[in-house]
Amino acid sequence: MATITIPKELVKKGELVIISRKEYEEFLCCRLNENKELTLTAFQKKRLQKARKNLDRGKYLTIHEFKRKLGIEN
Repeated sequence: MATITIPKELVKKGELVIISRKEYEEFLCCRLNENKELTLTAFQKKRLQKARKNLDRGKYLTIHEFKRKLGIEN
């Protein structure tokens, strides 16, 4: 097993996270894709409009109400 020493200056700057190179590369890939805009289909746009109208009208369930209706206890 390898042993490394982390300088205290580095730790003082903020939280330190150590992950494998593979996980780091996957993280970077996701971050790069995050900035891209989504192109919605006509159906998705229509559903989004409907959802926004329902939200404005107060026709929605909270997470707690939704879980209760599904019978999920947490």
